[in-house]
Amino acid sequence: MAEPSGTAVKYTEKQETEGQKTEKQETERQEADIDALAQRLDRAWEERFTIPPLTESEGVTDAATAYAIQTRWTALRVARGERILGRKIGLTSKAVQEQMGVNEPDYGTLWASRYFPTVNGRAEAPIDIFLQPRVEGEIAFLIGETLDTPGVTPQQVLAATEALAAAIEIVDSRIDNWRIRLADTIADNASYGGLTLGPWSRDLRKSDLRTLGMIMSHNGHPAVFGVGAAALGHPATAVAWLANKLQSFGIPLRAGDIVISGALAATIPARRGDIFVLEMHGQPPITLRFV
Repeated sequence: MAEPSGTAVKYTEKQETEGQKTEKQETERQEADIDALAQRLDRAWEERFTIPPLTESEGVTDAATAYAIQTRWTALRVARGERILGRKIGLTSKAVQEQMGVNEPDYGTLWASRYFPTVNGRAEAPIDIFLQPRVEGEIAFLIGETLDTPGVTPQQVLAATEALAAAIEIVDSRIDNWRIRLADTIADNASYGGLTLGPWSRDLRKSDLRTLGMIMSHNGHPAVFGVGAAALGHPATAVAWLANKLQSFGIPLRAGDIVISGALAATIPARRGDIFVLEMHGQPPITLRFV
């Protein structure tokens, strides 16, 4: 066989160089698109308006791109002074997963600017900062030891948990009329709106979280009931999923992180003047009023 000519070798090298250049340009274009969508969501959050679903208007359909948008949005906020409290887990109900056509939860970031502390068990949230808020009752974990080894189990989560608390999460959507698919809610920081916590309890770690019950009252009337098993069968299973999912992106679940582990019952729309009371077995009630 004849030895390849110098011209052929140079041509092949030129093809490879052009291919690398095209790939680099495509990567840069994708990065620019991610930046633009993160900025669009940030503006919707700050100026309080909704946008069409990204799955429809921008063709964002895969979870990896959606998480990249969420990460970039959080980075924008952190650069302006936002503080990260921890993580939230969504889509922990099998029924909701089937409705969304997915087989795992999603996660978002808890931003401290939307944490509403309780005073004597009561907190207030200004309704005007939200778009289409809803509330749900959850169990919060305070992580005491960093979880960064492969294959985190629910047992490891419980061993690493410093304390637990009842939590009221405010979910909200920057997407028109909550018309979301999986990629929409991931990009939109898992539809995070805000958070209120009850007191941290170390004793609660001794409870069977699967059967831990809660009642959410709305304006003085019991509205929804739930148990811990609603979150992937056990809230610690949901947190273990989160730890492993974060590791797939090179992010540990760190000591000091707060994790809200998923809704225990259906969400309830919130309006100005509404009062929600979350009662969790063995814990003092927490009240959230929208003003």
